[in-house]
Amino acid sequence: METSFQQSNGEQLRVRYDNNIVKLFAIAALGWGIIGFLVGLIVAIKLYLPDFLGGIDFLSYGRLRPLHTNAVIFAFAGNAIFVGVYYSLQRLCKARMFSDVLSKIHFWGWQTIIVSAALTLPLGITSSKEYAELEWPIDIAITLVWVVFGWNMIGTILRRRERHMYVAIWFYLATFITVALLHVVNSLALPVHLLKSYSMYAGVQDALVQWWYGHNAVAFFLTTPFLGIMYYFIPKASGRPVFSYRLSIIHFWALIFLYIWAGPHHLLYTALPDWAQSLGVVFSFMLIAPSWGGMVNGLLTLRGAWDKVRLDPVLKFLVVGITAYGMSTFEGPMMSLKNINALTHYTDYIIAHVHLGALLWNGGLTFAMLYYIIPRIYRTKLYSISMANWHFWLMTLGVVIYVVPLYIGGITQSLMWKQFLPDGTLQYTNFLDTVSQLIPMYIMRSIGGTFYLVGACVGVWNLYKTAKSGSLMADEEVLVSATVHEPEPTQKEGWHRLLEGKPVRFAVYTFVAVLIGGIVEFIPTAMVQSNIPTIASVTPYTPLELEGRDIYIREGCYTCHSQMIRPFPSETERYGDYSKPGEFVYDRPFQWGSKRTGPDLHREGGKRPDAWHWKHMMDPRSTSPGSIMPTYPWLYSSVLDLTHTEGKILTLQKLGVPYADGFARKAANEARSQAALIVESLQSSGIKDVTADREIIAVIAYLQRLGTDIKKSPSTAGIQ
Repeated sequence: METSFQQSNGEQLRVRYDNNIVKLFAIAALGWGIIGFLVGLIVAIKLYLPDFLGGIDFLSYGRLRPLHTNAVIFAFAGNAIFVGVYYSLQRLCKARMFSDVLSKIHFWGWQTIIVSAALTLPLGITSSKEYAELEWPIDIAITLVWVVFGWNMIGTILRRRERHMYVAIWFYLATFITVALLHVVNSLALPVHLLKSYSMYAGVQDALVQWWYGHNAVAFFLTTPFLGIMYYFIPKASGRPVFSYRLSIIHFWALIFLYIWAGPHHLLYTALPDWAQSLGVVFSFMLIAPSWGGMVNGLLTLRGAWDKVRLDPVLKFLVVGITAYGMSTFEGPMMSLKNINALTHYTDYIIAHVHLGALLWNGGLTFAMLYYIIPRIYRTKLYSISMANWHFWLMTLGVVIYVVPLYIGGITQSLMWKQFLPDGTLQYTNFLDTVSQLIPMYIMRSIGGTFYLVGACVGVWNLYKTAKSGSLMADEEVLVSATVHEPEPTQKEGWHRLLEGKPVRFAVYTFVAVLIGGIVEFIPTAMVQSNIPTIASVTPYTPLELEGRDIYIREGCYTCHSQMIRPFPSETERYGDYSKPGEFVYDRPFQWGSKRTGPDLHREGGKRPDAWHWKHMMDPRSTSPGSIMPTYPWLYSSVLDLTHTEGKILTLQKLGVPYADGFARKAANEARSQAALIVESLQSSGIKDVTADREIIAVIAYLQRLGTDIKKSPSTAGIQ
């Protein structure tokens, strides 16, 4: 259905905007935001005080870290997006939201998903995919709620009383369409039971699909909707029109077309095919142009209004947020260049980069928007300008204190990892040499995070007092010009101006623009199995190793350890032979990692005796003085659950893993037999009172398997 509108002869209608749904999402954004920031602070403290809140499995670093990222991205930023969309869309379309019922289903459905995440992630129920850790039943719920959101949004657009869609709506449409595509493709999995599934993709394919999703989740969940918010609230708060309509067109179409190609830059120097890496680099670098075009368009909208910026906290938050967007979108393409990526990847530099964007760009725009909206829907003035200014400076200084030490620490890490002595040996052979240098940076990070959290609490209190001083206009009644369905205007319009009056066609073109890059990168690697070379000596995991791997994932070990040795002399000297694509064909999901707080583990198997791993997991500092790794005492008391082992093997067989027919029925017994051998090894090393039915035994089995397949083939002759 396409709609075309023309203003009628001055006739007016009364429209009631739904402010109650805006209020609900605003409360949720603020409440979840404080929780997400607090969990982030706890995680930051655990990096230099590993025993802080220690000994409790659901409060361990590896389980809280994905809880923090999900809370900040989907609970805080997600609810903030919906605040902006529900507030601005009604006013841009001069129409109430399509359905109050859909609005309520969307709100309560989204909060239910967040609660589900808050319950499952600390329990270790995770897929381990970055920004997509939630298991399959929650993934289905996300899909359904997202459809409800899109239905409500598109329904509102189709019955709008403005012929042309304003630029903010373009970005909202792109967000809905692309996030739906990304989520569905990346979440494809085969369930084992209600709380466990295995990815449809393995190894290299899984890595490509995950970072195609992961990078574009940042692009189309944390960027495009906030750009829509920027394009609406900067003109509203400053009282000035957008600087350049043409620049906004270029910004939109170039951004959504280029962004979708950039995911492989997260996988440079890995086992991903070189052609995919190169595409990621090229398109990432080209992203500078549209990104900075958007930043310039936003900042130049304030031309002539800079005195107002000094006085208005809304504009202060907007300016700092947009500036951080510009900094992040320059830094990202630079880090996608291979020579710079070789220096920054796997280090704390990435953490600084991510938090600069998240805390200032997403956080800054969110609080700017809320400071603008809350006084208006409650028919009052902001409770305290002074408190808003305090919030602004606590936020800004907090982020500076947070990111600058991590930038320094990240470069320090990388240079120490790569440093050789004149005789050709590594200078810092012990990985902990780098860790000890970072402790002061981690302390500064937590101080900066505390500033940010305190500022957010000040902001929440200010907004609460603002709401208390007024009364909510749940149904804000306004007079708008009536419209009638009539033929297209006779005067000639530009092609894009005409397209803005055809939302369905606009949505289709948007879908095509984002689909092109996805298809070119996705199909050759993720769908054509023959493009990934296999290695004859690589065999599927044994049942006990598989159970150990699932526990490793449950405990979030992937958040600190990578399993990808890049072809750098410093890495092959430190860890062993570089990683080959064929080594990962049975890894569902892949475990290449995105940050090295601890050493890479891909060649860990056989390097140390079983007893070392037993002692290391119980008390890391007993084997590695100065380690900041947490302890895992529950692995020694928890009984290994083998009730689903048969189902896991059957599921993997359906996904193409070549276990022998009938193997699933005897998998549990195979696991017990291998566990007994590990117990014998431990007892021979002097460790008594060891039982074979504990989870730690399975974890040791998995760690001792890592990287050993390739050792069976001393040359590349086994590559098929």
